Amino acid sequence: MTASHDIDHTHDPALRSWVASANTPDTDFPIQNLPLGMFRRAGTTGSFRPATAIGDQVLDLIGAAELGVLSDALGAVLRTCEGMGLNPLMSVGPDFRRQLRHELVAALNADAGPTSSQTLAPALTPLADVELTLPCRISDYTDFYTGIHHATTVGKLFRPDNPLLPNYKWVPIGYHGRASSIGVSGQTFRRPVGQTKAPDAETPSFGPCKRLDYELEVGALVGTGNESGQPIAIGDAERHLFGLVLLNDWSARDMQAWEYQPLGPFLAKSFATTISPWVVTMEALAPFRRAFTRPDGDPRPLPYLDSPANREQGAIAVQLEVHLQTRAMRDAGEAPTKLMCSDFAESYWTVAQMLTHHASNGCNMQPGDLFGSGTQSGPTPEQGGSLLELTQGGKQAITLPNGEQRTFLQDGDSVALVGRCEAPGRRSIGFGPCIGTVAPAVTG
Repeated sequence: MTASHDIDHTHDPALRSWVASANTPDTDFPIQNLPLGMFRRAGTTGSFRPATAIGDQVLDLIGAAELGVLSDALGAVLRTCEGMGLNPLMSVGPDFRRQLRHELVAALNADAGPTSSQTLAPALTPLADVELTLPCRISDYTDFYTGIHHATTVGKLFRPDNPLLPNYKWVPIGYHGRASSIGVSGQTFRRPVGQTKAPDAETPSFGPCKRLDYELEVGALVGTGNESGQPIAIGDAERHLFGLVLLNDWSARDMQAWEYQPLGPFLAKSFATTISPWVVTMEALAPFRRAFTRPDGDPRPLPYLDSPANREQGAIAVQLEVHLQTRAMRDAGEAPTKLMCSDFAESYWTVAQMLTHHASNGCNMQPGDLFGSGTQSGPTPEQGGSLLELTQGGKQAITLPNGEQRTFLQDGDSVALVGRCEAPGRRSIGFGPCIGTVAPAVTG
């Protein structure tokens, strides 16, 4: 049985594709990546179909099957995804997904020759000419809190002497989020309206959020689920995971401060969440695995959250960045400016541990369920994964290259998350865009 973190011929850095744009050094989508998503041609109203991205092209996977490039068994599963999302492919397990990866590499690599390129030409569409949607039907969404640098920095804002609560280093903390408001990159959402209470006010007030923020996260999508009452062992967790996306968990900080005690986030989080449209599969991430370690003196995870494989390769190195473009910058034709960078490998809990803990009480996972990692900040102040951290709770404004300042997001601001995996001797891969834009609140 092959594990999702095993490296094989599909990861060979020397591999090249006959799709020329897949061979450029800066592409997110070389042949070693082959992320999965759902597309249709822009301007059409037909059903969304499963696809992979290769360079600056999108390959229609049903079309590829109909052209005889993919096996009949794969074609049958892919056809059930049309108009439904990738859930049917998720549910059949990692061996089938690995077969798809191998057959795609065989068809798209440069050695396949002109016959393959001519055969597949009708199934290719430029990325610029397609519309992308959510990669799957997401029925449940859980947001974790695995970024220890974020948890420590934010904790200090409210509890200077005790930033991390006693359970943080023992249990992957999370809360149940709202799946219905998850949107795909390109999402424009309204500034939320809700209750807030100023420190010097006797009563709360109701109105538009004044402290709107982003949160830089990584999302993990479940592949195969589990029966209710049946936990998922840490040694089996990787086989239940489908892949990763970028995730922006937009947050209304002033609403959150008033409502979150005693039961946690509610309306401050449920108004919008943005994810990237392409799922980078667990197989594609294999070359970027790292040892999962804890600082000296920190407790070792309890046995149900610990395994040799998780210790040796549980962490995944994804270089993360946040870019901001204001309305004024956009109107002036100015590019977004980078605000910070961090590494997902520094997450305090791995994706396998998140899944195992979630199912440890018998909770049944389903294909397409989404986990958010929590904000992935770095260890230094300039690596905060939210404006709450970068501005020290709104006390110190950020000055942008055009002279504008921000403590929190203003209407018209666009935030782009960037994720890229790099390792010595390996072909770099990326996640594609994860962009969201703030529109004015609806009032009255």
